[in-house]
Amino acid sequence: MANLPYGVFSAGDRAPTAPTAPRVGVRIGDSVLDLLPVLGEQVFAESSLNAFMAQGRTRWRDVRARITELLTDERHRAGVEAALYPLSGVRLHRPFEVGDYVDFYASENHAANVGRLFRPGGEALMPNWKYLPVGYHGRSGTVVVSGTAVSRPNGQRPGEGAPTFGPSQRLDFEAEVGFVVGVESPPGSPIGVDAFADHVFGAFLVNDWSARDIQAWESRPLGPFLAKSFATSISPWVVPLEALAHAQVRPPPQDPEPLPYLSGRDHWGLDLELEIRLNGQVISRPPFATMYWTPAQMLAHLTVNGASTRTGDFYASGTVSGPDREQRGCLLELSWGGAEPLALPDGSVRSFLEDGDEVTITATAPAADGGLIGFGAVTGRILPGNGRPIG
Repeated sequence: MANLPYGVFSAGDRAPTAPTAPRVGVRIGDSVLDLLPVLGEQVFAESSLNAFMAQGRTRWRDVRARITELLTDERHRAGVEAALYPLSGVRLHRPFEVGDYVDFYASENHAANVGRLFRPGGEALMPNWKYLPVGYHGRSGTVVVSGTAVSRPNGQRPGEGAPTFGPSQRLDFEAEVGFVVGVESPPGSPIGVDAFADHVFGAFLVNDWSARDIQAWESRPLGPFLAKSFATSISPWVVPLEALAHAQVRPPPQDPEPLPYLSGRDHWGLDLELEIRLNGQVISRPPFATMYWTPAQMLAHLTVNGASTRTGDFYASGTVSGPDREQRGCLLELSWGGAEPLALPDGSVRSFLEDGDEVTITATAPAADGGLIGFGAVTGRILPGNGRPIG
């Protein structure tokens, strides 16, 4: 009962009752608990989590406590069992309506590796990197739920003397963790580090697909554009922050000391262990606990200029990478820009993704009872540039 992640589901022909419209549920093992009949509140009949998330931290805590009571009190067994759907018989939807989307670059290991690849012989980190969480605005309209196929993007690529145009030849994944805003903030009202848990509803997994060749050509001077905007995949389950209380850890030492607006009492480093599979084969296990900037600091920086937030806004950590090769969170690092192709357990080799490849990212966190909390997987399969399915 430590996890209780929220999602949005609809029950189809394989459901034990009549098909349902998309509505809010909680995952219980291999089942989904329909919250509308057991809690009797219209907010759970919505096709997204937004209305519930907007109700705030006290309400989140109360509902979680009520669900726990229903699941542990024998008097409620019949009602709970009647509202359970087998996971195999439901369709999972994007869990919330996305407002704005910001992607950060918060892993020192990842940033340093990218710096060494792109600026050999130079400083691995840019001068500003240890003073602020670097980020950029993504495209919310192309955020898709896990299981949605991703077409290989077209764009301009570096060439001899002039760029070429066509499908990306250096398509990559990025294993990240996302955080969704529940309680909004008005313009001109920055969110301090210690107010993080009052505004952020929960966490989930993200794959921010990246076309490295398109990115290399277009990124200077303003940063990523078409190389990132074609698709971002998110998991269908949002783990509430309260479930991650036992996973809180102190982040790595920050030197120089952060500016006052990036400092606070609470340590929101998180002990999450990610796992990346390519075509079913484990290729990396990145540790989120090594992230230099915490999600609370990211939110504080995102709003320090007075930018507002809305329910359903989310931001992602950027690629999660550890210090070892088997902990790197993208193929750019794992293959060292293609110079050291990655050998998979089945004998195949990858520098970047090929058509038909499927990437799955999962994660676990420690629970208060000594067990593990699982994050819902985020999975995506690459289609050719023309979007036709693989035969």
